[in-house]
Amino acid sequence: MFTIGDFATHGRVSVRMLRHYDAVGLLRPARTDPYTGYRYYAAAQLSRLNRIIALKDLGFTLEQVREILDERISAAELRGMLRLRQAELRAALEADAARLAQVGARLRLIEREGHMGSEDVVIKRLPKVRVAELSGVADQAGPESIGPVIKPLYGELFPRLERAGVEPAGFGLAYYEQGPGGEDSVLVHAAVQVAPDVDAAGAEDFQVVDLPEVETAATLVHHGSMDDVMPALQTLAAWIEANGYRSAGYPRELLLSCEGGPDNWVTELQEPVVRATD
Repeated sequence: MFTIGDFATHGRVSVRMLRHYDAVGLLRPARTDPYTGYRYYAAAQLSRLNRIIALKDLGFTLEQVREILDERISAAELRGMLRLRQAELRAALEADAARLAQVGARLRLIEREGHMGSEDVVIKRLPKVRVAELSGVADQAGPESIGPVIKPLYGELFPRLERAGVEPAGFGLAYYEQGPGGEDSVLVHAAVQVAPDVDAAGAEDFQVVDLPEVETAATLVHHGSMDDVMPALQTLAAWIEANGYRSAGYPRELLLSCEGGPDNWVTELQEPVVRATD
């Protein structure tokens, strides 16, 4: 038998908590001295204590914990519940980290307002190009929504091209269209340029598409991760409006260099435009 203090030490809980569990009938002492009122616990009761703490960490109330334990939940069932809760907590942490990154990106965007040179915008014609691609749908057009969709697509595209014996003939080229899930959704195309003789009919694990010529595009080179592309996009938007153009579609993203990791990427943003009077 252990005193309440020793049992609390072995169970890594407080004496106050053990007294509360006794009061609510959740974990009774193995023996209570009838004269002194001292509580004594058995080592076997650590198993119930472990389950109480685990179920509390899962978010159950003490009343719910008692009901679950009274139904004699097995160790296997409890492991399953804990693994599910572990996955939920991990997902919540990842979501919080993503939100923190979004706040940081918006803060950097605000701090850099007016500091990116619009004189770097160049008007050019985009030639017709054949690409191999995989596609997916993002809920919204922001980097926080596009990134989780396009990164796995590119991670799968190149192995599929290799298995098919298709060599990339140029740079990665991401482009976008209105998605099927409402006005905010975006159809994401993770593409790479391929030779004109690559046969669309022979592609089984990917699509081969001919992107038409764009007569007029406003272009701007972005340095760094695409997660931090918003300042460049908004600089491009301001230039388009100030120079008498209007957008004619989503910007394409032509990856010019991927050496040194995402923070060192060089990407040309290519937004189709027409004269505002057209």
